[in-house]
Amino acid sequence: MPATLRAILVSVLLLATASAAWASAFPLRIDDAGSYLVDSDDRPFLLHGDTAWSLIAELTREEVDVYLADRRSRGFNTLVVSLIEHKFASNAPANAYGNLPFAEGRPFEPNDAFFDHARWVLSRAREEGFVVLLTPAYLGFGGGEEGWYAQMQAAGTEKLEAYGRYLAEHFRGLDNIIWLHGGDYDPADPSLVEAVIDGLRAGGDSALAAAHGAPDSIPAQVWRNADWMDIETIYSYSDVHRQVLERYQMELGRPLLLLEGVYEGEHDSSEQSLREIAYGALLGGAAGQVFGNNPIWHFSGPGIYSVEETWREALASRGAESMTHLKTLFDGIAWWTLEPALVDGPIQAAGGRLMTAVAPDRSWSISYLVAPTGVEIDPSKFGAERLSIRWYDPSAGVMGQPTAVSADQGKPLAVAPPAPQNRAGFADWVLLVSAGE
Repeated sequence: MPATLRAILVSVLLLATASAAWASAFPLRIDDAGSYLVDSDDRPFLLHGDTAWSLIAELTREEVDVYLADRRSRGFNTLVVSLIEHKFASNAPANAYGNLPFAEGRPFEPNDAFFDHARWVLSRAREEGFVVLLTPAYLGFGGGEEGWYAQMQAAGTEKLEAYGRYLAEHFRGLDNIIWLHGGDYDPADPSLVEAVIDGLRAGGDSALAAAHGAPDSIPAQVWRNADWMDIETIYSYSDVHRQVLERYQMELGRPLLLLEGVYEGEHDSSEQSLREIAYGALLGGAAGQVFGNNPIWHFSGPGIYSVEETWREALASRGAESMTHLKTLFDGIAWWTLEPALVDGPIQAAGGRLMTAVAPDRSWSISYLVAPTGVEIDPSKFGAERLSIRWYDPSAGVMGQPTAVSADQGKPLAVAPPAPQNRAGFADWVLLVSAGE
């Protein structure tokens, strides 16, 4: 596909960021094949997210504008947000203006002032082009004190359904919401979550929905026969690429989204490990991925792991820069057509790690490699004796010049990255191969 790699090069040269590269028309919907999301103009929409859990609870409106402007300038188009914060905000559950979500001592009896501010935040996000994965009542890890599960049990399903009806009415017309039910927990009593869902539906809400479960759980198995679930999420601190591939092979008939992996500033992550998570998700068959940063997810309010820098200082983190380069790269390719190379792929690497996805007609491929000692390309898998390759530095967003390579009597072609390390001093590279250029 000769135009494919040229489009990538043009995209990378035109933009260091994606500040004005896209404008999506809401609402989003699932494509006819159930593989990815499209906007209302039928353009494929790559969910490229940032975790902003405490956005509504922690920030003033002026701070919200600072955050949204920065994230849009860096190419993010999706936010993960908690509607009501139980612990991870300076004055939880109150917002920055002292408004409580519920009447004092009466959980799930809404206070309009709090939800008016929430609507303002969600409206501003829409104006800036963001879809918001919104958790209506974060359950909390293990159903514990970080979230609202105990209060949901005490409130009961009738009050929770009324809460769902209230949300449907209060946020009516905001077509950039995707509901994210649950929150770090597979509830022992799913009827509590389902009551909120029933209330939303009864109130006329028709937004897409997904689940945020316990780490490494599979929502399709936890919520069997859940007709409300439109997107399958992956949440893992282990091998994300493997987790996504396993889910891809389950053929669930709904798009896959990497909802959460290791965050920057936590669990000894590095910019390379963060890139490996993001590329691993997309090349494993996901229709989007979400990046996380400590302290941005709690905006320097109460968090879980200590960190020295403020959320404003963290906006320009190396992890965020890497995500911008990833988005710019994927904006230049038909990512929605890619299929993971499950076995016997066109690219093989000795040593290190390799992840590859290919076009359905096998005319081009994209691979993410970590510290390979050697790379071999099988021209026969592309149906051509002459190939063009480009190396992309994912740490700097720099695309190399095309190199033409020819097969020698059908033998594999040996290639190598431009250098053992990229510009940031890490060992990961992206390889693009195209037939017939």
